[in-house]
This record gives sequence, C-alpha cells and structure tokens, in this order.
Amino acid sequence: MEPAELDPGTVAIIQLAWSRVLGFEDTAFADEATVRMYRSTNDAPVLTFVTLFGKEALVGPEWAVAAAQDLPGTVLRQHSTLLTLSHAYGGRGLGEAQLFFCDALPALEPDPSAAVSSEPAFVAQLERMCPPDDSAEAGLSSAEHPFVLVDDSGDGDPAPLSGAGYDVWSGILAHLGVLTPPEHRRRGFAQRIVAVAVEEAMASGLIPQWRVRTDNTASQRTARRAGFSFAGTQTSVILGA
Repeated sequence: MEPAELDPGTVAIIQLAWSRVLGFEDTAFADEATVRMYRSTNDAPVLTFVTLFGKEALVGPEWAVAAAQDLPGTVLRQHSTLLTLSHAYGGRGLGEAQLFFCDALPALEPDPSAAVSSEPAFVAQLERMCPPDDSAEAGLSSAEHPFVLVDDSGDGDPAPLSGAGYDVWSGILAHLGVLTPPEHRRRGFAQRIVAVAVEEAMASGLIPQWRVRTDNTASQRTARRAGFSFAGTQTSVILGA
C-alpha cells in the first residue's frame, strides 16, 4: 500500500509536537519565515539535528551551534558529520534515522491464525529471538503500550511472530518500535502488528510516529507499506566521556 499524503492538520500537530520535544516555542516548526532553528544548551547530553517537512533544527551546546552555522542540512544530517563535530567532546554514535507518520487507519484484514498479546513473557521471548541491536532499537520491553502477534494455531505452545509498541511523546505522538525475528521477516507479520498498534494509538487520539534507521531499508519499506509517510530525519550523538 502506498502511503497517502498527510492531512495539513496532522502536519501542524506533528510540528507542534516536535517543537515541544526539542524545547522550542510551539509554533517554531510552523514558522514559514525560518528554515533552520538553533537552541543552545551547554549541559545537553545529546547533540541532535532534525529535519521535518522542510524545516531544520539543531539542539546542543554553543560550540555545536557555532560549528553548524555554515554547514548545509544535507551535511548536518549525516551521522559522520555530528561525530566529527563532537569528537573533542566525547561524541558517541546514536545514529541517523528517518521519521515516518500516518493519520489513516490501516486496511489489513485480521489473521485468524494469530492472536495479539501484551504479556511481558511474550515480549521477552520475542526479544530473545532477535539480534540485541534490533531489540535495543525497538525497545519493546520498556514500551508503555506493547503488542505481540502470537502464533496460536494450536500446534505446540504459542510463539511470538512480531511485535510493536509505542511510548507517548508530549501527549501527542505515539512513538513506535517494531521488532520481528529474522526467521519471521518478509511474511507480513510486522505490518499486521503495526496495524494493531496504530489502531490503538489513533483510538487514544495520538499520531503514530515510526523512526527507522537510515540504513534499515527493509524497515523503511515496511513503514511505507503500512501507510506511513516520510516526513524528515533525526540524527543524534551522545556527548561526554
């Protein structure tokens, strides 16, 4: 499924949410006269550069703001650039990611051979089935609202197939994490459990947000097939020794 264009009202709410997430005035991302915004905070534990609907924002210490003044957004959004800028300040990688959003309910039919559970035991089992880096990125075990697609066909013990969960950001966004074991990928399980999480989030009045690593093209395809639209990027490094 190709993602639809986001409603202008949805765009405005996402801009409001990210203005608050980054510590700007509520209207910062909606200001048509400004292309790039800066916020200096010398005790910031993270240096972050965000692009969103054509606007740019950098949040970090004064030395980072000064160094970024003459660099184009296409350069600043690269993880290697932020690592280079922060090398003398103990910068360590968090990575470069793409931001996707949706404002339409998914159109997938339910799968009669699978059930959905929020039991911590299934979340833990699912994480054990996946590479540690994937489990850490998805963060299902710490998600406020986790959901696991479970094979409940009757052949042996129920087993997790894929999981999705979300945390609430600024009371507006449902920030999704998605996790599928390697042996269950490319079978549509991720799309189905994402549809569950999206329905739950939207029923709570939230806008689903999916952050995907730039190098994870498979997850980007899944996001688009699930009806999510690309809106920008987030690149961050941790500061300090």
